[in-house]
Amino acid sequence: MAMRTVSGRGGMATAPHHLAATAGCDVLRDGGNAVEACVAIAATLAVVYPHMTGIGGDGFWLIAEPDGHVHGIHGCGGAAIKADLSLYAGMAAVPTRGPLAANTVAGTISGWEAALAGSDGTMPLDRLLLDAIGHARAGVAVTKGGAGIAAAKGGELRVQPGDYGATFEPEGRPLVEGDILKQPALADTLERLAIDGLASFYTGALAADIAADLEALGSPVSAADLAAHAATRPAPLHVPIRGATLYNSAPPTQGFASLLILALFDRLGAESVDAFDHVHGLVEATKQAFLLRDRHVGDQAFHDYDYQGLLDDGSALDSLAAKIDPVQALPWPQLPQWGDTCWFAAADGEGRVVSCIQSTYFEFGSGVVLPRTGITWQNRGSSFRLAPGGWNALKPGRKPFHTLNPALVRFDDGRVMAYGTMGGEGQPQTQAALFSRYACFGVDLQQAISGPRWLLGRTWGEESTTLKLEDGFDDQLYADLANAGHDVERVGPLTATMGHAGAIVRHCDGRLDGATDPRSDGAVATW
Repeated sequence: MAMRTVSGRGGMATAPHHLAATAGCDVLRDGGNAVEACVAIAATLAVVYPHMTGIGGDGFWLIAEPDGHVHGIHGCGGAAIKADLSLYAGMAAVPTRGPLAANTVAGTISGWEAALAGSDGTMPLDRLLLDAIGHARAGVAVTKGGAGIAAAKGGELRVQPGDYGATFEPEGRPLVEGDILKQPALADTLERLAIDGLASFYTGALAADIAADLEALGSPVSAADLAAHAATRPAPLHVPIRGATLYNSAPPTQGFASLLILALFDRLGAESVDAFDHVHGLVEATKQAFLLRDRHVGDQAFHDYDYQGLLDDGSALDSLAAKIDPVQALPWPQLPQWGDTCWFAAADGEGRVVSCIQSTYFEFGSGVVLPRTGITWQNRGSSFRLAPGGWNALKPGRKPFHTLNPALVRFDDGRVMAYGTMGGEGQPQTQAALFSRYACFGVDLQQAISGPRWLLGRTWGEESTTLKLEDGFDDQLYADLANAGHDVERVGPLTATMGHAGAIVRHCDGRLDGATDPRSDGAVATW
């Protein structure tokens, strides 16, 4: 049976795991606002989707307030003081697993704290973390997708220092679908956060335990690094298109590229959904956006590029769009950006809409699980280049480039839409697919997400940089794209390779529509 768009009025939550969506919806039902609901979702995802996210990672928020104001929060950590080139002497690259990959501060919890401080919510922290603590303590059934990743990556993860094996392979083997995953140490940590406050992750007794484990396991992240960290509030980037204004996170995220793709596509005049001009146009807009992204996007403290200035310059956007050949593909590839992630959202009855995304980068991050706290630490800093300068070069305190980017849009007719996906390099592409289907061509929200998608670039474990397309498009489209010079690869039925997308739309009369991805274990929860 085909999935359908879910509607409600009192509040709505969507997440790539149904227990997380339920946790957020229950907070809304109990009188919480959308920010509080997203903290409950984020905490629950850290427990039930540990292969995709966790409190040892980073997170980004976009919040549309009832009065029309849109603001952002970056819970993004920088490289440790000790994380300099000498630490990696003799290495060609930062390792992707292990303690030397765990080289940046985890910013997720600081993002939660900043979001709650900026809201008018009144729910106590122990209520917001209630579901997450319960699932960590009692256990949760492992999903098919989680089991598949655990099996595929177990060999490189169980050998890392720390408690990966004790936590995720308690019987000496990867957990399989339906097995019960219990995380008592993580439950204790969440309870400590509920009692002592979220700031305790960075200062105090909990922070001391985190720092002691990181040092013992060989990570360069220290107590001083944790104490020096704080979430930031950079203004979101924005760009007008026909009928709407799009918002996304500022660098070091690739939100700039996500906005640029849709701004260029808006100028191409595509007429038919999922036809050649639609798919080819978005793929070619993606190439133009990625070329700029890979030259300029990173920690703004190390860049002077005017991202918002380009988005404000209609003539510059016109010139970029004019570079797109309507019938011929630009030769590709470029290097890809990896990452596994969880996007989620909530909307409340007051008119607040929140778009969030958080991640530990690779599946299970660095693979380093801290014994005292049960935290899986991210490996986001493995993306740093071991070079004395230039794009994303490793420097103490520098924030790494992030594929993470939550999206929001305000339509001229009063609708507000939160949307996003996991998927690293595919995030801007999936965002563009679902948004353009819904907003440009009037496709039902759920069908805009459920429909076949594409991905330009490499996927995990593959060297090809093809244009990958799922089954389900008109047969002629595959031939037309190939004839235009695209390196077409058909990947079969719907696949998680294309991300775990979702969306919530708030209409001007207060009605809420929501959708989730059949490629995930997600749900939309409302009343």
